[in-house]
Amino acid sequence: MKTAFFIPFCTFLCAAQISFSQKKDSSKIKELEEVIIVDYKTVNGVGHLPEKKDGIIYAGKKNEIILVDSLDANKAINNTRQILGRIPGLNIVETESGGFTANGIATRGLNPSQSIEMNTRQNGYNISADIYGYNEAYYLPPMEAVSRIEMVRGAASLQFGSQFGGLVNYVTKEGPKNKAFEFNTSQTVGSFGMFNSFNSVGGTIKKINYYGFVQYRTMQGYRPNSSQWQVSGFGKIQYKPNDKLSVSAEYSLLQNELKMPGGLTDSVFNANPRASTRARNWLKSPWNIVSAALKYSPSENTTIDFKTTFLFSSRALVWRNEDGGPEAQDVIDQTTNEYVSREVGKEKMQNTTSELRFSQTYNLGRQRSTIAGGLRYSYAWFNRKGGGEGSTKSDFDLSITGPWGYDLDFSTTNLAPFVENIFKIGKKLTITPGFRFEYLNSTASGYKTDGEFKLYADQVRNRYFPLFGTGVEFKPTANTNVYGNISQAYRPIDYSQLEPLGVISKIDPNLKDAKGFNSDFGYRGTVKNYLNFDIGVFYMEYNNRIGVVLKTNETTGEEYTYRTNIANSVHQGIESYIEFNILKCIRTNSKCGISVFNSFSYIDAKYTSGEFKGKRVETAANTINRVGLILNNNHFSISGQYNFVGDAFGDASNARVSSDPVAGYIPAYTVFDCSASYRYKNYALKLGANNLIDKAYFTRRTDEYPGPGIIPAIGRSWYVGLSAKF
Repeated sequence: MKTAFFIPFCTFLCAAQISFSQKKDSSKIKELEEVIIVDYKTVNGVGHLPEKKDGIIYAGKKNEIILVDSLDANKAINNTRQILGRIPGLNIVETESGGFTANGIATRGLNPSQSIEMNTRQNGYNISADIYGYNEAYYLPPMEAVSRIEMVRGAASLQFGSQFGGLVNYVTKEGPKNKAFEFNTSQTVGSFGMFNSFNSVGGTIKKINYYGFVQYRTMQGYRPNSSQWQVSGFGKIQYKPNDKLSVSAEYSLLQNELKMPGGLTDSVFNANPRASTRARNWLKSPWNIVSAALKYSPSENTTIDFKTTFLFSSRALVWRNEDGGPEAQDVIDQTTNEYVSREVGKEKMQNTTSELRFSQTYNLGRQRSTIAGGLRYSYAWFNRKGGGEGSTKSDFDLSITGPWGYDLDFSTTNLAPFVENIFKIGKKLTITPGFRFEYLNSTASGYKTDGEFKLYADQVRNRYFPLFGTGVEFKPTANTNVYGNISQAYRPIDYSQLEPLGVISKIDPNLKDAKGFNSDFGYRGTVKNYLNFDIGVFYMEYNNRIGVVLKTNETTGEEYTYRTNIANSVHQGIESYIEFNILKCIRTNSKCGISVFNSFSYIDAKYTSGEFKGKRVETAANTINRVGLILNNNHFSISGQYNFVGDAFGDASNARVSSDPVAGYIPAYTVFDCSASYRYKNYALKLGANNLIDKAYFTRRTDEYPGPGIIPAIGRSWYVGLSAKF
């Protein structure tokens, strides 16, 4: 039971049947048959990764692991705050009602939009469009197909990549090991015309394990003009000829079509958060990921792991663009008796990433040490066409009447060797130094039209980044440890920052990549099977933030915008998670549980230099607090969750009111969620309600699609579903 090893906080209730036979002769030897685990259930929702797993070192790192099946949550629409809400300090941008199906996440006051500060993976490989140049996460697997979610904070920069936010890895389920075929189905209906159908098959035939699913979801949406549908699919086959070798192949697919209701001004939102200003905005995207993997363990001390991935995807957009901001009404022009022409955009993305890892456990004196390292190679190509004048129609029409406003090609090549080593000092202390070296090549070519002029891009940038880090872990008891880590990180210039801005706009020729470091210190552990805790502090420096400032030409007196490194910021605070099972404390072997958890963070994120020195970093809430109550037994469970997210600002100036669609105040909000499930044999009934008090709130302001303006979050909604296993 490897799962029990790397989740010390989880209590497993399992049933196993053992039969044995005795030979008819006088021999006393008894032969035991294989022990088969037929089911398990975890009481606690959050655990931690071991010191090392699958050739990766986690010792001394701030990390969490969530077993998705142990949660009562609205998995049909991937309700992020219910599924990932126990992660302290997790800031979520909720845009599922506005035109994106994947909510973005971030921690420690970073930007949550499309998870751009995170290294987002599925089964250990990257699933964003580009590791660095365009690393927005538009695809996530359905939570009904996810077994567990692994998250590592800033110290992930050494093992996984340089992102300040760290790693989030969605691990999909596998076919059962003890049967040749199993079919699971789940059908869910809910508010605003939501219908979700999830169906999966899996099993093991001799040395082959397989798993696959198909999901179909449609909804009318919380606001008018926000209908959407999507189909996602996944298939995995794994061949394991012996205990030392396994090879596998996977394919992931997402196809969707979204109608985007547009953004709102503050006054319209306050009057009616369900209003829609746009009725002709559409977005469509096929997403395809192919992956292959090989894992070889020639001995119990050696592991070699290789993964290679090819992503080929695209997005198409037609919309009444951002001209005029959220105040501009998309109505029929009385002089032409037609709508204004929409804008059309198309994006194509391809990338291939290969990652080779190895680990070796060896004797160093009287202690066992482990070295783990590897090499990542990635090449990504991205074509962005936009600014094409589209039709005056209302349907999904991608035709254009003239040339593209811009046609740009970008590429990113990345080569990164990395290594870490666990040194043990005695039985309780480990020190884990590490190093990563990043080579990055970025190119931009093509043109962008500005009025009568065409601006041409022709840039090549080569950079080399050494990253260092060290982790420390001390175990005062078998079930608790003190951990600390400091690791360098950086965020390279992305594609949008390589684009030409305009005739009178300029880009700093000495533009630098953002860089800095993450550090944390904490104490975590369990007390028997009733208390689970992780309390820590963090400090992060984020230097050379890139932004746009207004300048004046000394010769002509004309104003122009200048993209440059504008400021440094410091993020510091407290992250705390405590879960207490009352009944387990009173009676250890109780079959019922009453658990209370509190996930709390205080984040002080401010600029320390530049024009906005002393201002709060945009989108960074000071306080995020989530409290939950869970009651369960062998058949029934119910969970209630209180969510409080403090106020924030849309831009670095901390303006409360502005004509700019991005700038402005983002008020604090409180949301209550409740979910329940009843299980009987192979069947389960699930139901729940989100945003019980129907709070009107928003988490994002945007100057582009799916806006511009405020993107409201979803009001009160309910769902009910039935699942079965055969």
